[in-house]
Amino acid sequence: MAANGVVSGSSLIVSFGEMLIDFVPTVSGVSLAEAPGFLKAPGGAPANVAIAVARLGGKASFVGKLGDDEFGRMLADILKQNGVSDDGILFDQGARTALAFVTLRADGEREFMFYRNPSADMLLKPEELNLDLIRSAKVFHYGSISLIVEPCRSAHLKAMEVAKEAGALLSYDPNLRLPLWPSAEEAREQILSIWDKADIVKVSDVELEFLTGSDKADDETAMKLWRPNFTLLLVTLGEKGSRYYTKKFHGAVDAFHVNTVDTTGAGDSFVGALLCKIVDDPSILEDESKLREVLKFANACGAITTTKKGAIPALPTEADALALINGA
Repeated sequence: MAANGVVSGSSLIVSFGEMLIDFVPTVSGVSLAEAPGFLKAPGGAPANVAIAVARLGGKASFVGKLGDDEFGRMLADILKQNGVSDDGILFDQGARTALAFVTLRADGEREFMFYRNPSADMLLKPEELNLDLIRSAKVFHYGSISLIVEPCRSAHLKAMEVAKEAGALLSYDPNLRLPLWPSAEEAREQILSIWDKADIVKVSDVELEFLTGSDKADDETAMKLWRPNFTLLLVTLGEKGSRYYTKKFHGAVDAFHVNTVDTTGAGDSFVGALLCKIVDDPSILEDESKLREVLKFANACGAITTTKKGAIPALPTEADALALINGA
């Protein structure tokens, strides 16, 4: 990123949605009831993406609402400490910051129990949005948790519309969390309700199967989610790497094999790495060899993130990713 303010100003990635605290058992492979204690792990997919971008040297801002409480202030500080602009952060006097108890099963996969009734992130109103910040985004990234309830849903739709009108690339990672939705049907319907608006969409193999009703994460299934206005559709396959689809080409990029401890934040790290590269060179989306290099880099970032507990402490720097790629 150039030191020249004009250039860096035009490469801003704005991430919209929820930030919360995951409480993770001090021992792996136990149920929440069996856990002897919990560690605080800041998270929330859109916030993780913003920090992933900043850690890789990109320019990131987070838009969302936190509780005006100890935890909310802590999360705002974590964003600032990690180089994420706090111009889009609001505090709610009446609601608490969201909490999630997350158990890591013996295989490193997760189970969730959420405390959001309602949490501050759900109460973000359209009129509270920092529209100037959103208009200055070159990439506007979001998930689907902010679509679940009003008024946050309206704020989400408004922010997307404003970013799109201002010429931003829209990036969507639905980040399915079924326990937060009233039903699976509602989740599928609402996640797909804004599908056509995005330029870049990333889904996991599990989300692909859920959204299409298929039991296979193959090319044919992925194409059911393709839309004519998309620039890039990505399917992440965990240890099997990732697949990419554009108007002109499609293919697969292998994963890096690492000692996985905790998969939390791996997808966010992947997205952050991808957006960081695209924001500086949008021609990547038209050039298959460039895109494959970028996806290799994003896969490396995702893999590194699984080697430590918690998302934010595990997010890599560019040097970490290059070391893995170069086999150091």
